[in-house]
Amino acid sequence: MNKFLENYLADFIPVPFRLRTPDGENVIGQGEPRFTATFKKDIGKKELLTSTSLALGEAYMRGDLEVDGDLYEVLDTFLGQMGKFMTDSSVLKKLLHTSQSKKNQKEEVSAHYDIGNDFYQLWLDESMSYSCAYFKNEGDTLYEAQLNKVDHILEKLHLQEGMTLLDIGCGWGFLLKRAVEKYKVKGYGITLSQEQCQKFRRDIQEAHLEDSLSVELMDYRDLEKTGLKFDRVVSVGMIEHVGRGKYGEFLGSVHSVLKPEGLFLLHYISALREHPGDAFIRKYIFPGGTVPSLREIVDLLPDYNFYTLDIESLRRHYSRTLLYWRENFLKHHEEVEQMKGVEFARMWELYLASCTATFHNGIIDLHQILMSKGVNNHLPMLRTV
Repeated sequence: MNKFLENYLADFIPVPFRLRTPDGENVIGQGEPRFTATFKKDIGKKELLTSTSLALGEAYMRGDLEVDGDLYEVLDTFLGQMGKFMTDSSVLKKLLHTSQSKKNQKEEVSAHYDIGNDFYQLWLDESMSYSCAYFKNEGDTLYEAQLNKVDHILEKLHLQEGMTLLDIGCGWGFLLKRAVEKYKVKGYGITLSQEQCQKFRRDIQEAHLEDSLSVELMDYRDLEKTGLKFDRVVSVGMIEHVGRGKYGEFLGSVHSVLKPEGLFLLHYISALREHPGDAFIRKYIFPGGTVPSLREIVDLLPDYNFYTLDIESLRRHYSRTLLYWRENFLKHHEEVEQMKGVEFARMWELYLASCTATFHNGIIDLHQILMSKGVNNHLPMLRTV
């Protein structure tokens, strides 16, 4: 039996499990095994020492690694120990520290979001919301929870009829469409995804909302050049693509287009501490993606005259959102295989299951930060949402 592999896995898997390899099988740990991990082929020691997530993730993608039972439940037993994963930063330097140029970041965003609207429509809800939902009631459907999330954000922004609202990283536009419908505001969205932009524009035309809504393919760094000014700004799940070292530039861009006393709501995946990112996620899912810590964002706000009004964690809401997405994805697994191939389908299954487990274990979090540009004494004194 491969003693190196046994010891390697036992270092971060805190529950008893059965390990099967071409050399035989053994139970690792004391007690009844919680699951069985079957390696159909050996994984090289060098691969395992370079990156735990890449070595095991690629083995799963290829079908060389299988687990019995539910993949999420298996991952949930040990992904809280990701701090013990091996990551050789010197070997993975190019993967973990990519260029933050406009050209490269557009390519990175396109690599994830431009893989087909038809693909995302298979497993997202009808709102095409690809961010954390908000479950106000135990029986909320995914669509209801996504509507709750958008309404939760819009209520925090204290919108009034006739205001202008900018959405940085607007996706397929559900938030802006809801804002126009509910509050009669003027909405302006920017995205780096060609497919998202095209669909959003079609939706605007079909709904005859050209006088109230517009969307542009634009890098956030080009906002100031537009000369536009907004009463409110929102950004949902976009700063994760900005990159460490560029958060100040991002906040400066928001500051340049936000009117005095205007409100900005930042909704993003966060982390307890600063980390360069997971090698598997960066290579296969979100090229260039970096999760900012809460403190590194909050620490920058005074430099741009942003006053923090409210901070809320929605971590468990994201874990539940991902469970819904994964359930939908598994229902369409065969269609995804036909559309994208077996390895792609296994890769995304692993991505959704592992993200669910990392949120559940607190490896990553979701925060909404509400702030004002300068002092705003005109808002309600009581927290209403």
